[in-house]
Amino acid sequence: MALNLYAPTLPNYIATRTQKMALVGVILSMYALFGSLIRLPLGISADWLGRCKLFIFFGIILEGLGAWLMGSATNVNTLLLGRAICGIAAATWVVIVVAFSNLFPQEDAVKATVILTLIPSFGRLLGSLMTGWLNELGGYQLAFYVSTGIAGLALVFLMATMDIKHSPQVPTINKFKKLITRRDVLVPSLLNTIGQYAFMGAVFGFIPLLAQRLGAGNVMLGLNVSVFVVLYALGNLAAISVNHLIGSRTLVMMGLLLIAVGYVFAAIAPSLEWIYIAQACFGLGEGISYPVIMGLCIEKVSINERSTAMGLHQTIYSLGGFIGPWLSGILADAIGIQPMFGITAFAFLALGLFGVHFLSARRTGEMAIS
Repeated sequence: MALNLYAPTLPNYIATRTQKMALVGVILSMYALFGSLIRLPLGISADWLGRCKLFIFFGIILEGLGAWLMGSATNVNTLLLGRAICGIAAATWVVIVVAFSNLFPQEDAVKATVILTLIPSFGRLLGSLMTGWLNELGGYQLAFYVSTGIAGLALVFLMATMDIKHSPQVPTINKFKKLITRRDVLVPSLLNTIGQYAFMGAVFGFIPLLAQRLGAGNVMLGLNVSVFVVLYALGNLAAISVNHLIGSRTLVMMGLLLIAVGYVFAAIAPSLEWIYIAQACFGLGEGISYPVIMGLCIEKVSINERSTAMGLHQTIYSLGGFIGPWLSGILADAIGIQPMFGITAFAFLALGLFGVHFLSARRTGEMAIS
């Protein structure tokens, strides 16, 4: 919630400091760029020490600091710095996923990641419902300061938890080379890369700006993200319910198709109602595909190497989160926001289906995947 309370109107807030869509995209992309730089070293360090809680502690502190900097920013440079710090804070998702997954049998890795991905949806939903009200009450800045306070509350909760420890794994070049060349780690990482491109480039990138142009006010912008979050949670529940029936590969394909449909609706949207449909497609598609792909990445990896594998996975897919806002902003400046969405829809679908093909080909039989 601390990372997402201000997110529904963050692009609009940045746009009050600059009129250049490309610069808006650059600032938004700092979250994924700096997150990608720290995730792999973080995963390696967690495996090396055999513990997770310390990293989560510092991540929460950085969440609060980044939000405070953005809320108090008087120029784009401070916004850029605050967004970068929040990206570093978000990198602790690496160790959170591993700590939670280690509570489950190894064969239930997909189930664990789907459950864990569902839980933050409630924080996102509550945050998105509060955003518009907070903006009306105290301007854009208030949501950032409330986020700082929520990060402080998270520290209190963290103190009540036990550290999740495992046998330390000393990192070596050979072990890392072996891990990075595993297809069951690399292919899911590349698939989530294009998923994060959509997530950061559209949902928390240029959809809010398009919605504002179509008449959305602060409250409506918050509700717009709420639609995404509710459908995202439903996608998580669907993935939990039917994964054992239809298999992970089919679920991933369904999710990516829905995201592409969301891009199409955004590209042709004549009114705000179409934006809501687009957000619903984005939410359901991302909710189905993201946690399943993430679970596949560590499903066959030993417990004492999982933080490194997850760090590698999230480092790779964070590049999509960086490129999404950056490239989308350049295209939006050149051809307009809605034509940008149209071009992205076809490129996203082609890359997604290509990646799913390799996901299905990496083992013999669907049971090996699901």
